[in-house]
Amino acid sequence: MMVLDKNDPNYQQCSLSVMDNIADPDITFDEKGICNYYYEYLAAAKQQVFEAEEGQRKYDSLIAKIKADGQGKKYDCILGVSGGVDSTYLAYLAKEAGLRVLCVHFDNGWNSELAVKNIQNIVEKCGFDLYTYVIDWEEFKDIQLAYFKANVIDIEAVTDIAIFSALDNICKTQQIKHIIDGRNVVTEHTLPPSWICKNHSNLRDIHRQFGTTKLKSYPLISPIRRRILAKTKPFTSWPLLNYVPYNKAEVKTKIINELSWRDYGGKHYESVFTRFYQGYILPNKFKVDKRKAHLSNLIFSGQLNKEAALKELALPIYPEELFVNDLTFVLKKLNFSESEFKQYMSTPARPHTAYSISISLFDEYPVLKPLRKLFNK
Repeated sequence: MMVLDKNDPNYQQCSLSVMDNIADPDITFDEKGICNYYYEYLAAAKQQVFEAEEGQRKYDSLIAKIKADGQGKKYDCILGVSGGVDSTYLAYLAKEAGLRVLCVHFDNGWNSELAVKNIQNIVEKCGFDLYTYVIDWEEFKDIQLAYFKANVIDIEAVTDIAIFSALDNICKTQQIKHIIDGRNVVTEHTLPPSWICKNHSNLRDIHRQFGTTKLKSYPLISPIRRRILAKTKPFTSWPLLNYVPYNKAEVKTKIINELSWRDYGGKHYESVFTRFYQGYILPNKFKVDKRKAHLSNLIFSGQLNKEAALKELALPIYPEELFVNDLTFVLKKLNFSESEFKQYMSTPARPHTAYSISISLFDEYPVLKPLRKLFNK
C-alpha cells in the first residue's frame, strides 16, 4: 500500500473532521468533502444511542433487569476495569444505581503505576470487589512477539481477545448474566477497519507461524465453543454509556472529583505498551495517528470542533522524555535488542489477511462443512 503525506497532491482531509487518507485506503468523501466515517457515526448513533427520556427509561429498565437477575447471587454484573475514563465512569454509575459489581482487571504485565492507583480508587470508593486476572507473562509475551514478527498492525488484538475471552469465562464460572460494557458510540465509534483485526483464527495462525511457546493458559476460546456461545450465550454485554449523556470532558471532571481519578494524557494510555504502540509504533511504522479517529469521533458527537482538534494534533504525540523511558522499558521487557527493534520498524507492514482469518467454525474445520446446514437452523 502506498502511503501518502500531506504534501502529496492526492492527500485529502475530511472537511468536517480530521480523518484523512493517510494510512486509510478505504476512506471516501462526498461532494462536500465529508468522509464516510461521519455518516457511519450518524447511522450508529441513530440506532444505538438513546437520549433524554427514552435513554433514561431504557437505562432504568436495564438496571432493574440486572438487579432482578442477580437476586440470590453475590453479584449482579461484571465490569472490566482498566483505570481508563470509560470503565471508571461505568463504575461510578453502577455505584449510583446500587448494583453489586464484580470488577475484573486484566493484568497483562503492562500496567502503569497510575492505572493501578486508579483501579484501587475505583474499588475502594465504590465498595466493589476486584478480581485480577493475571495472564501468564511468557505466553503473552510470546504471542506479542509473534505479532511483531508477522508485521501486522493490530498488536493490541493480543490483549483485546484475551480480555473478552476471560470475561466470558468468569461469567460462566460465577454464573453472572450481565456484563456492563464501556464501549460507546459518542467517543469511540470511529475506527478504520484496516487498523484492527480481533480474530481468533488470525491470532492462532500468527502464533503458529512465529510463536515458540505452547499456549496452555492464554484464554483463547476454541472455535467450536465460540460457535456454541453465539447461539446459547448465557450472559449479555450492555453498552450502558449509550443510554446516558456522555460528555468526555464533563465525565473526567466528575470522576476526578468523585473517585480521585487521574488523567493519563491519552486514550488507553493506562497501559505502558498501548502508550508506546499508539505513540510510536503506529505513527512511525504504519503511519497511523489514532488521535485522528478519537478526535473526529468527538467532533461528530458535538463535543469538539475541528479547530481544537487540529491544535491537539499539532502537539507532540509522545513527550520525548516519556518515550525514551518507555523505549528502554519495552525493549527490555520484550527481550528486544535495539538493532532488532530498528529492523522491525524498517520492515514493511503486512496485512492481517496475509494470515488465516476465519469468520466461522467451518472455515477453521473444513471437515465439518457438511454440518453447516444443521448449525444455521
